[in-house]
Amino acid sequence: MCGICGVVGLRHATPIVFEGLRRLEYRGYDSAGIATLVEGRVERRRAAGKLDNLGALLDKEPLAGTTGIGHTRWATHGAPTTCNAHPHGTERVAIVHNGIIENFEELRRELEAAGQVFSTETDSETIAQLVDYHLAQGLTPKDAALAALRRLEGAYAIAMIFAGHEGLMIGACHSAPLAVGYGDNEMFLGSDSLALAPLTRRITYMEDGDCVVITPQGAAFMTFDGTAVQRKEQTTALAAGTIGKDGYRHFMEKELHEHPLVIGQTLQRMVDPASRRVVLPDLPFDLATVPRAVITACGSAFYAGMVGRYWLESIAQLPVDIDVASEMRYRNPPLTAGSLGLLISQSGETADTLAALRSLRQKAVHILSVLNVEHSTMARESDVVLGTVAGPEISVASTKAFTAQLTVLACLSIATARARGTLDALAEEELVAALLDLPSRAADVFAQGDAIRRMAAIVAEARDVLYLGRGSMFPVAMEGALKLKEISYIHAEAYAAGEMKHGPISLIDRTVPIVASAPYTPLFDKTLSNLQEAKARGGRLLVFTDTKGAERVSAIAEDMVVLPHVHEFAAPILQTIPVQMLAYEVAVLKGTDVDQPRNLAKSVTVE
Repeated sequence: MCGICGVVGLRHATPIVFEGLRRLEYRGYDSAGIATLVEGRVERRRAAGKLDNLGALLDKEPLAGTTGIGHTRWATHGAPTTCNAHPHGTERVAIVHNGIIENFEELRRELEAAGQVFSTETDSETIAQLVDYHLAQGLTPKDAALAALRRLEGAYAIAMIFAGHEGLMIGACHSAPLAVGYGDNEMFLGSDSLALAPLTRRITYMEDGDCVVITPQGAAFMTFDGTAVQRKEQTTALAAGTIGKDGYRHFMEKELHEHPLVIGQTLQRMVDPASRRVVLPDLPFDLATVPRAVITACGSAFYAGMVGRYWLESIAQLPVDIDVASEMRYRNPPLTAGSLGLLISQSGETADTLAALRSLRQKAVHILSVLNVEHSTMARESDVVLGTVAGPEISVASTKAFTAQLTVLACLSIATARARGTLDALAEEELVAALLDLPSRAADVFAQGDAIRRMAAIVAEARDVLYLGRGSMFPVAMEGALKLKEISYIHAEAYAAGEMKHGPISLIDRTVPIVASAPYTPLFDKTLSNLQEAKARGGRLLVFTDTKGAERVSAIAEDMVVLPHVHEFAAPILQTIPVQMLAYEVAVLKGTDVDQPRNLAKSVTVE
């Protein structure tokens, strides 16, 4: 969440920074701003709301200068107003900040007592005032920045520019991502490589506790005590043209249509098509001897983990615990040394999941992360990473990354079962064949667009919606309910279908649509029985099934989406696509901001 982009060089900074912020919109934000040095003075332009508001302000009040920083803010301390928007600053310094300064109240009291005058409600302004205080004592920009950094507690990525110091920018990070980009007589700083993709593919990812002094000629890295350190320059695979909508109405619609490609690309990385065997990278531990696994993640990634647990336990007979990351590290579960910590994150920067990783590390467990960004902080701190090959996901609501995560977890489950001797070669070939069939079956789902839009018209009129599923379809139902809440703002809840009569059945009437994921698997008859109970109480049944299930459910369903029949092992991946499509079409009918729903951020980098 939040976004930083900065540049020092010879070109006009504002359009470069503004375009970087545009590429960071997917992270979620509620205000934006840019600061540059104009004839040595710090000048700022800030606006509440969307980046277009800042653009309109810049059209009226242009901002010159070749040294600049910009920010998209997701409010934590202080309302999302122009006053609280970044950059924050004084006559001597301007800063932008992602994260939370935990000791800001103590610092603010101390600084106000020393005569510093605050103008916002934010924790971030404390950084600017602290640096300004040290500058007023005669310290150089570098020494003032380092002195301030040594006082800060919390998670942060920071960029700073200084009055009278053209061509100088200082960055720092602790438990929040920051990347340095290299150009020709110009340098860049960004929250992630996507912000810098149009500018450079030469990137250095900063490490926790790093400070960097940037000039147009290069970057010097150091620790907060000023000790020089070396950091590796890498070449990112991202290209400038990777975030266009390509004719789709929204990024989410585009990313929904990328499901078949993403599933296929992920399988290409993990499956040998000749032998029809899953091939994992070399692991620094033996899957056969892992006594237990614990899965942790947040949001949609947690639901992917729930499906992964189902597969690992049923196919590999591996005991698995699962917890949302924000709860797991505080629960402090007992773990046997040598167990497997399995973490799932699209960004690899999710604050709670990263904190859970570090707590697991202290318990001497193996760390395997399923990530879409393989140069992320979680990637650097894991023993092994299984990449999801989903490409940049711009819409805040995760879609293609979710099916890619499921695909990786399916392959990992097969490999674990093989290592533990619970899956013979013939059975492995059957499961792999089911996965290899998925890209073409996923493409078939989009032929059901009209049926999904019919369902959407019913759901869009509701205040409350129930989602039902059994077995591995229960997490799919949870994913469907989450997507509907996220982007249409309709209240939705998911239940294991067998639990409906233990309470939720009292909610059923003609005003509450019931969305069921019910492919023809061994649990189909049980699910059908639950749906008949709902129908008997006036429930309006909207069912995602397959060609075999449709023959049985058509008599009670108000509407159906009939998908291709696939092996039950692959069914959760296929069934995910239409429930996400339903949420999208409902949101379009409701007229909400599909790609950037209110109050949400793409990558939650604060706890």
